Amino acid sequence: MARDREPGGAFVFDLVDDGAADPAGPLAPQAGTAGDGLDGDEPEAEGVAPGEPWAGSDRSLRGVAPVAAVLAIVLGTGLGMDGVRDAARAERMREVHGGVVDVSAPLTETWAWEGDVGSPRAVEEGLGVEVAVLGDVLVFESGDELVALSAATGAEAWVVPLGADPDCGPTGSAGWGQIMTSALVCLAGPDADRAVTVVGPDGVVSAPRVLSAADTRRFGEPRPGPGGTVVRAERTGRAPTSGLGDGECTELGECRGTVRAGQDLTIRAEDAVTGEERWRVTVPFRPTPADQCANWYGTSWDGSSTAVNLSNMIDPGSFGAQITGRLVQLYGCGVEAVITSDGVLIGTEIEPGTGSVESLRNGRYSGYTWSEHVRTVLYDSAGDTVGQIDGYAAEPGAVDGSGPDTLLGVGEPGARVTAYEPDGTRRWDAGVATDAQSFLAQVAGTAVILTAGGTVRGLDLASGEERWAWKDTDPDEYGAELYVARSFTDGQHVLLVVENGYGSAGLVSLDVLSGEVAWEQHGEEAALDGASQIGGGGLLAIDGNLLEVTPDGVRGLG
Repeated sequence: MARDREPGGAFVFDLVDDGAADPAGPLAPQAGTAGDGLDGDEPEAEGVAPGEPWAGSDRSLRGVAPVAAVLAIVLGTGLGMDGVRDAARAERMREVHGGVVDVSAPLTETWAWEGDVGSPRAVEEGLGVEVAVLGDVLVFESGDELVALSAATGAEAWVVPLGADPDCGPTGSAGWGQIMTSALVCLAGPDADRAVTVVGPDGVVSAPRVLSAADTRRFGEPRPGPGGTVVRAERTGRAPTSGLGDGECTELGECRGTVRAGQDLTIRAEDAVTGEERWRVTVPFRPTPADQCANWYGTSWDGSSTAVNLSNMIDPGSFGAQITGRLVQLYGCGVEAVITSDGVLIGTEIEPGTGSVESLRNGRYSGYTWSEHVRTVLYDSAGDTVGQIDGYAAEPGAVDGSGPDTLLGVGEPGARVTAYEPDGTRRWDAGVATDAQSFLAQVAGTAVILTAGGTVRGLDLASGEERWAWKDTDPDEYGAELYVARSFTDGQHVLLVVENGYGSAGLVSLDVLSGEVAWEQHGEEAALDGASQIGGGGLLAIDGNLLEVTPDGVRGLG
């Protein structure tokens, strides 16, 4: 008889012998006696020659045959079900953030692509190795080409020639920034004939459109924008001639005071293919600490001179932006704010220089401040405020696709770990001060967090109770404690990328239910190339595959 121990668990079978079921019935041969056949010889009985049929063998074989058949079916079905479950888990890992098909065993290189990765412009501006993910391919500038690599094999899925002085986006720093996008917008060519194209996930390129010089004079320099747009920005309104405030900065980088007057900033998004305006937003100038108005920012929307004028260290007109697939994050003098890809302005309630707004993977946004105490404002997908929480609203670095969307409040020294719903509703309080620094993973009903001192803890996702704790007990060669920089999961393990702050990196795979170490690699035995950490690259998961990106190439790890 079969019984199921728990939903989705293994079947347990009770096999009852005929003789045991009927005490009066004949008994089968006992183990180790004539007729069991376990020693490899033919069964023997009194008066029966070797090789001849035994009188009791027919009934016994008839009784054993169904049991053997049932066992074969059951074992085969069990193995088959395990295979189905593993296949379903692996497929799910291809769809979730930080998901990798298998991290149960030490990683080795599975493929390698060599060449320049990322634009020289981004490297010069200290932005690291900039890449994008379109569907299941990794895309990046390499010289005067746009290259797409298959995440599974490293083969070039497609290559698009770009032309002179290319600038493609939105992109993000490999392993760190927001790199998912639906399309890449590429600008190329000399200023007089600069043109824009849109590249889709399959490598299909739109017809080039020459950018209007009149639009540039009127709306500002063009940059690749989110959602297949070109965005332009320009200071607008009357420039103040007095009342700038008491803000000042020295050539040594010391700033004090406040810049109290300046121009607004108008941002315009146009359809990259047609040139039609999609939206226009004006960000009003707000009084700003002087360090947000220093002219050593180096960029002013991507095109102005980076030279520093030592005679006037304050530049009220300076501004720039980081552009992702969902946001235009503005920074600079008096205009810190965020505009969504739909043209919604959010974050203006955050005082300049005291916080920022980021996009969440659930389609919402979070705006955090660090003035006296860290607090986070939560916005819905339309940009409307829905709640507030204490600490930074941390999303899990990796998920397995199960359980409710969860945010953890982290970053406040001595604060207790608290779990929240996406709208800021409190779910539970861990009850103990853990100095949580990051939310590493949400896997198999466990919230895996990193706390001060480098301890990794597994908390019950439903209650916050601690299930296990792990801390590296082998100090590295520098004597510095390792900290967790990135995390990935295969649904059963959590893979931690640990670093010591000196460029030395290692890998540790933990069983998510017990916290036990499945395997670990440190120093030279680790599969990582130190250049990925020092040179601004990193690890990322695409379609269930783990990739390491460096300025000099890309490797698959598995």
